[in-house]
Amino acid sequence: MTNPKKDEYHIIVESSDKTAVEILSQTSSLSKQKIKQAMQKGCVWLEKPSGENAQKQYTQRLRRAKKILSIGDVLHFYYDETVLNSEPSEAILISDQGDYSIWNKPSGMLSQGSKWGDHCTINRWAETHLKPERPAFIVHRLDRAASGLIIIAHKKQIASAFSKMFQSHEIEKHYRVSVEGDFSKVMTDAETRKTIKSDIGYKHAVSHCRLVAYDENSNESILDVEIETGRKHQIRKHLAELKFPVVGDRLYGSGKNSVDLKLQAVLLRFFCPVSGDKQLFEL
Repeated sequence: MTNPKKDEYHIIVESSDKTAVEILSQTSSLSKQKIKQAMQKGCVWLEKPSGENAQKQYTQRLRRAKKILSIGDVLHFYYDETVLNSEPSEAILISDQGDYSIWNKPSGMLSQGSKWGDHCTINRWAETHLKPERPAFIVHRLDRAASGLIIIAHKKQIASAFSKMFQSHEIEKHYRVSVEGDFSKVMTDAETRKTIKSDIGYKHAVSHCRLVAYDENSNESILDVEIETGRKHQIRKHLAELKFPVVGDRLYGSGKNSVDLKLQAVLLRFFCPVSGDKQLFEL
């Protein structure tokens, strides 16, 4: 079996009589059809260098095969067959609010793409599956292995509004998490929930954990976790620090379980940035 091809190309456009597909095909020796498919999956970038007006300088994904190019433009092509051959899991639309939508992201789907592609991300899924089609902007993230509710904005001003709401803790977020062990052992009789305040990456992080149930046969506890902050891998790190790793956590866990990560975002509560109405979305 031949190894999957992985390469990158950086090409300065020297004439305006060829399309991006033609230029990339000649440079990479890939067929035009493969180039077009790769463009749709987000691994081709167009860099507009600064000219007399510096505000026109930008670099963004290029998906339009017939995009008119200018002399001096730079094409960046990040081709990785392993990435491009990946198939996204199916996300489920929970609610289309027009300016934003709520989705149930499956485990394995990315919250953010890379230079090598974005077709397996939740925002690209939203862009290509909503009717009518509209742009999609990420305002918060879920770990790749985690599943559950996620907000996608469809206007930049709405994305900005949600980002500010997350920063000021105006959005209530709850997660259903299964952990190894009897979580009641770290809670006093007076406690209804366990609050974990432990910095992550030198940043303040707070998680509140409430015991929902304990299964003696599997020696697993089900928790409702509410987070005040949204640090990377916050819940997984906090629970691992308490010696109650999330079931299926291959990064911070005990290695005892080969199942998928049992961490799901199950509740979002906030005031709509468009109407001001109270919104509740729950799995």
